Amino acid sequence: MIVAKRAGSPGEVLLIFLKLGLSCFGGPIAHIGYFRDEFVVRRHWLGEQGYADLVALCQFLPGPASSQVGFSIGLMRAGYLGAAAAWTGFTLPSAILLVLFAYGAGNLHGAIGTGLLHGLKLVAVAIVAQAVWGMARTLCPDRARASIAAIASLIILFSGTSIAQIGAIVFGAAAGLWLCRYWQPSEHGHEAGHDPGHVVVSVSRKVGIAALIVFFALLGGLPFLRHLGAGSGAALFDAFYRSGALVFGGGHVVLPLLREAFVTPGWVSDDAFLAGYGAAQAVPGPLFTFAAYLGGVANPSPHGVAGAVLGLIGIFLPGILVLLGALPFWDALRQKTGAQAMMRGVNAAVVGLLGAALYNPVWTSSVQAPGDFAVALVGFVLLTAWRAPPLVVVVVSAIGGVLLAFQNG
Repeated sequence: MIVAKRAGSPGEVLLIFLKLGLSCFGGPIAHIGYFRDEFVVRRHWLGEQGYADLVALCQFLPGPASSQVGFSIGLMRAGYLGAAAAWTGFTLPSAILLVLFAYGAGNLHGAIGTGLLHGLKLVAVAIVAQAVWGMARTLCPDRARASIAAIASLIILFSGTSIAQIGAIVFGAAAGLWLCRYWQPSEHGHEAGHDPGHVVVSVSRKVGIAALIVFFALLGGLPFLRHLGAGSGAALFDAFYRSGALVFGGGHVVLPLLREAFVTPGWVSDDAFLAGYGAAQAVPGPLFTFAAYLGGVANPSPHGVAGAVLGLIGIFLPGILVLLGALPFWDALRQKTGAQAMMRGVNAAVVGLLGAALYNPVWTSSVQAPGDFAVALVGFVLLTAWRAPPLVVVVVSAIGGVLLAFQNG
């Protein structure tokens, strides 16, 4: 059972998460480690088992796991205002930095500007390759799940549409129900969803059901409004919301969904998309704040600050709604063998989806010469073998991109 001291204020929660938002580099897994150190070890807001149980829930759901964990901790500490304060503090620093980059990226000209943007694109190669490598080792440790990942990747590579991405996830769920039903946790640890504790937070079943109704109403209603010609603002919000609602497996997996939503219709160029994704590795906080950059540079209005705000709300809202909807029912659902098997299959399919994204668009639009491959390889080795912080990899890759630009110029 989660034992949390609900004696704090939203202001206290905001200040603590603002500090984390300024210092949490390294992606969602690293963020979860920072949160454990801050709230379990240092502040004792909840116990070790309660924290593990909360992480298991957020890994089970679509959306940004680390942001969902932070939202839940704020909710337990200071109610709904505390949850909003936790999300704001953790999200705001990186969102502001990426909006500033969106305004400045268009002013980067000449060899230095071109090389810097190209170096940021090569960062994406190293980061996504590391994510595929690490997730494959964890989520595809056997023949069944490795095969699910491979087939899901083929579905994406030979189609590349958003419908194919949804189909790959549905295929993973069906295949997991068939092939992964009898998998047993290893003796060295637990898989997400197998921890024996209970989640206890102050979210009633009525609130949970209402949140789920809103989640599905927006998921189905926004495309309908878009079809009726409700305007570019509704179209942008739908693109962000749909991407946030369908992403399983962490921040990097949103890359192909966002590319399909923004690059394919011509709202953002491939170069601008990958440069922003590379810049997102250099800032602390959740990777989903990449949406602030996309909202800032997207061609249809609103763009700029208004587009960034629209992007942030659109991409984070579905994960928050589904979390509120799941909290009152999680303990009963997680005991279902079928649900556990389906999520194992979905997680494997996510690895395949990310592997396909590593090839197209990340590799095909960035690695054009031996020098490009060398920079990406150095970044990958720094991340995987040297455990270098992503910020260091961003700096090294940016310098490499500038040097390549001068060499080729």
